[in-house]
Amino acid sequence: MSTRVNPVMPHGSTAERPFDVVVTPENAGWSYSGLRILDLAVGSRAKFMTGDDEMLVLPLSGGCDVTCDDERMTLTGRRSVFTRVTDFAYLPRDSTVTVRAPNGGRFALPAARATRRLPFRYGAAEDVAVELRGAGQASRQVNNFCTPERFEADRLIACEVLTPGGNWSSYPPHKHDEQGEGESALEEIYYFEVAAAPSGTAGSAYQRVYGHADRPIEVCAEVRTGDVVLIPYGWHGPSMAAPGYDLYYLNVMAGPGEREWLVRDDPAHGWVRGSWNGVPVDPRLPLTSRNERTRS
Repeated sequence: MSTRVNPVMPHGSTAERPFDVVVTPENAGWSYSGLRILDLAVGSRAKFMTGDDEMLVLPLSGGCDVTCDDERMTLTGRRSVFTRVTDFAYLPRDSTVTVRAPNGGRFALPAARATRRLPFRYGAAEDVAVELRGAGQASRQVNNFCTPERFEADRLIACEVLTPGGNWSSYPPHKHDEQGEGESALEEIYYFEVAAAPSGTAGSAYQRVYGHADRPIEVCAEVRTGDVVLIPYGWHGPSMAAPGYDLYYLNVMAGPGEREWLVRDDPAHGWVRGSWNGVPVDPRLPLTSRNERTRS
């Protein structure tokens, strides 16, 4: 990653019509991972090319119709990332795509530079593996919708993490920047959404990233809905949810090696996992499931 690229990208700082957020290998200063966020008004649509990337259409709020070349599918979507696990669509590289939202909505397009052209496919919410990780105040929920074991892709790996207010996730700090036994080399994007207060006041959270002696990076950033943090290398975590404000983030990863998600804990903090023995998972989890919650 170029040292000239700021790893913290506030909402709107990379906007290019029709997208609110645009992260490409070129503007990130790396080679594989990308993300776009599409915010559509009622009845509007957006047309784009996938080019060298494989992509997903992942509803963050609302549903949509997705047309890829001459094929079409409908995504049910959800009211928000805090109400339900969603269905999604896989988009092949070298495709022409139109996303139409009859009732409006916001949609994430995780992406990775791909060499294979796989078919346009539907990912059902019922097939998403919902995993609870950690224990106590390090408890979080992981929706494994496009991980290597759950959904086929060329390079793209993507999942959602939901952290109850007051908890830490992406913890203990870990890395995946070297290809070798027990570790993959993966560029990673964190896209954040933070639940609002009952009054509607916007919430915030915090993200930590730190590097090696020979590969410095130093981030301890306040993040809000729509913000992005890039992780080209180094230890990352924790992701800290402020008390009272549930935290969502979308992880997008890709790299040069085999499609594996292998991480290495920071040896200074890996002992924390042993302290979870006998400690229950936060009873607030899971925050979402395949069934719609009544609270947004």
